[in-house]
Amino acid sequence: MLLSSSRCLVLLLVWTSADAGRILGRIKERVRNLSLQAAGGPLRRVKEGRIHQPLDHFDRLDLGTFPQRFFVNEAYWRRPDGPVFLYIGGEGPISESSVLAGHHVDMAEEHGALLLALEHRFYGDSINPDGLKTENLSGLSSQQALADSAAFHQHISQSFGLSRRNTWIVFGGSYAGALSAWFRGKFPHLVYGAVASSAPVRAKLDFSAYSSVVGSSLANEAVGGSEKCLVAVREAFAAAGSLMGGNASRVAADFGCCQVPKNLDDQIELMQNLADIVMGTVQYNEEGVLMSINELCGVMTNTSGATLEETRPYDRLVKLAQIYRSSSEEACLDISHEKTVAALMDTAVHSGRRAERQWTYQTCTEFGFYQTCEDASCPFSRSVTLSSQTELCLLLFGISQHSLPERVAFTNAYYGGDHPHTHRVLYVNGGVDPWRALSVVEEGEEARTVLIEDAAHCADMAGRRAADRRSLREARQEIEEHVVGWLKMAALEITV
Repeated sequence: MLLSSSRCLVLLLVWTSADAGRILGRIKERVRNLSLQAAGGPLRRVKEGRIHQPLDHFDRLDLGTFPQRFFVNEAYWRRPDGPVFLYIGGEGPISESSVLAGHHVDMAEEHGALLLALEHRFYGDSINPDGLKTENLSGLSSQQALADSAAFHQHISQSFGLSRRNTWIVFGGSYAGALSAWFRGKFPHLVYGAVASSAPVRAKLDFSAYSSVVGSSLANEAVGGSEKCLVAVREAFAAAGSLMGGNASRVAADFGCCQVPKNLDDQIELMQNLADIVMGTVQYNEEGVLMSINELCGVMTNTSGATLEETRPYDRLVKLAQIYRSSSEEACLDISHEKTVAALMDTAVHSGRRAERQWTYQTCTEFGFYQTCEDASCPFSRSVTLSSQTELCLLLFGISQHSLPERVAFTNAYYGGDHPHTHRVLYVNGGVDPWRALSVVEEGEEARTVLIEDAAHCADMAGRRAADRRSLREARQEIEEHVVGWLKMAALEITV
């Protein structure tokens, strides 16, 4: 599948979620950039603003502030009592497209909503020049981000003269999806309902289930996978790992690496990057990034017209890496672990476009989300261990690896894990998406869910499109029915 900007708007939010290797991060960066091209309508509709937020909402003696960016689109708003749709930003910059395109914008046009988008603190342009220094990152947390959203609610209400007649609905995807659910849970008097798409509400230190779901998705015939494909991927990585042990220079040459691995860290970096190509394909299946599962499995299982050597799974994995490099216009795969660490230690803000250092900090202090491959169900290299990933916490921020379980446990105790007490929150997940393993997928007394069996990460958040799968169209209709129901209930409550 060729990259399609019309499909990618929604995925600007999925800087998302913790990913161990560089390639998956680059795939998400390409998605974010393409989203800027996906926005519909004239930009004159959109107003950009700043609100000066406290660096610490919970310490009244700390007078420090930072500028938080937001966007407003009033084009569809039925003044003065129309609803307010707030799009929450996640671990990356937001753009004008956040209030110009997507399913939430389609619904805003139909129901006369004021559209807002709020950038997450310490990401994008919402950061002070010294914000990435380790001593200042203590102000970066989901709790502070929710307090930012509450202060933003007050700011907008005052600026636009809003009242209780203006029903607020909040939207978010991936980490921002979790924030939208938590915002409704912690501030139910401010927002009436929330749509949480692909929301990993349960923090997890060792997220081995990610790779397990990738494996099951590769074998899912409904999306073009097969058991033969999964077996080929397993055999390819096993072969690459075996060859690495005796001839690392050959492996580096086969996969077009920029360097020959100098040590075990470089070898792990290479194996993680190869896994990222497969993981990124699954996570963003049919959403316009790189290729689809069907196309990947076509490469991994195609033996027609090939030479004997080219029928081996290892050589097909080499072909897959070539396809990635060609589509991304990368001359070679950079596998230097030393360079990765140096980039993460860089505290220059670089015009607000960075996200890796900040998100790594949040994984170390709140969420974990480390996509390991020590479980037998993982189809990739066993060298990607929890220890190899969490050692960055100590190296970058002085955070002990031994403290991580307690930090993750606190997050789950604070929010409720995958049983959060969140009335009027709709949890939407795709059956192909590895992140569904940390979301709410079963209906409960308080939880309402939509599971799109053949959809990927945050697929529901893109705008309507003729080429969409039927399941996706039906899911969007179900989401809208929930939103309409909330708006009607809120109106009845106001009149009583």
